[in-house]
Amino acid sequence: QYPLMFGLILAFCWCSLVCCSRIYMGMHSILDVIAGFLYAILILIVFHPVVDLIDNFNLTYKYAPLIIISLHLALGVFSFTLDTWSTSRGDTAQILGCGAGVACGSHVNYIMGLQLDPPPDTLPLSLSSLTVTVFGKAILRLLIGVIILLLTKVAMKKATIPLACKIFCIPHDDVRKARQRMEVELPYRYITYGMVGFSLMFIVPCLFHFIGLS
Repeated sequence: QYPLMFGLILAFCWCSLVCCSRIYMGMHSILDVIAGFLYAILILIVFHPVVDLIDNFNLTYKYAPLIIISLHLALGVFSFTLDTWSTSRGDTAQILGCGAGVACGSHVNYIMGLQLDPPPDTLPLSLSSLTVTVFGKAILRLLIGVIILLLTKVAMKKATIPLACKIFCIPHDDVRKARQRMEVELPYRYITYGMVGFSLMFIVPCLFHFIGLS
């Protein structure tokens, strides 16, 4: 639906901003960024031909949520055996958790017959004319959605950190220090952002449908 050159320029600008920010913040070296860029291209080459097959599996297979959650948890646990704390561990767990939540939410939507993809003959979709009513509903959807996601994040954070500390017998008087422990950080990030992803794909759209904002 978009000119190829426009897409290439957008992708280049976005990729450049991400790569430069990593170097500017001191999170990665130039060599890290180059290796990550090449690794991303390799992943794209390998998975792009089978992306529809993977998506269909996530949506239709009965035990897909269990496999998704188990795989993402395993990636988070076995990817990091660090002697010292690093923000990369939490960031990775956050990404894995959010991805698992989105995938599980999509699966539930499909099973319940909600938000199915439009038939190919209806694409590309045409945008409706912008009116005051449409604009107002869009702003209202944005505000309600953001509030729900923020409340979900806060509630899960309040619940998971003390629970993880209790399970692994870690003092939680200093929450910041406790969060740096792998036993606390991985469950906290994974569960919290997993629920955020699930809410984004399932709970928030269901609420919009219930109150007539779909």
